[in-house]
Amino acid sequence: MSISLSLAAAFPTDLTTWLTTTTATFLVIFLAELGDKTQLVCMTLAARYQGRPVFLGASLAFVFLNILAVVFGAALSQWVPERVLAGIVAALFAFFGIQSLRSAGDDDQEEEDVSEKSGRGIMLTAFLMIFVAELGDKTQIAVAGMAVTQPAGPVWVGATVALILSSALGVIVGRKLLQRIPIKVVHKVAGIFFLLLAGLALIKVF
Repeated sequence: MSISLSLAAAFPTDLTTWLTTTTATFLVIFLAELGDKTQLVCMTLAARYQGRPVFLGASLAFVFLNILAVVFGAALSQWVPERVLAGIVAALFAFFGIQSLRSAGDDDQEEEDVSEKSGRGIMLTAFLMIFVAELGDKTQIAVAGMAVTQPAGPVWVGATVALILSSALGVIVGRKLLQRIPIKVVHKVAGIFFLLLAGLALIKVF
């Protein structure tokens, strides 16, 4: 009986509830994510690699993150110590920052290399970076908080659509940059950006 009640609360049959909750969640999360580091990561990765696997990786990350948020609520961020999460984020960003700078310094690298990289590898890269960076982030906590007071189903739909759309915008902007800016400049900017994010994450560690 309790499971049935929980499912009924999470997935209401009232269409008005679905529309109002989904729309409100979408607007809150989408506006909060504009210009956030996750969107900038998508933009930077899309400027370096193929846009489609970056978008798919980011979308999958948000699907899982929002499931965790609505299922486990705000307590999720308490499961893993903040310092541990920050350390993992710093390591990932530092790794890709150094990799980007090394690519920029390779005189033999051709621009076609960007499109020839493994789509699965790019998707996994985007998934890991977004998943770890957003785990326990303010957006996920906001989704968890909304799921406490609102039906979880509509909250999940609204938040996921908002974050996927935000990622799509970042990918589109990133691909436009690749058309206008030499690939070596993109690599240098991406490297500096990722190292900057790694430094900001390290502040939380220490």
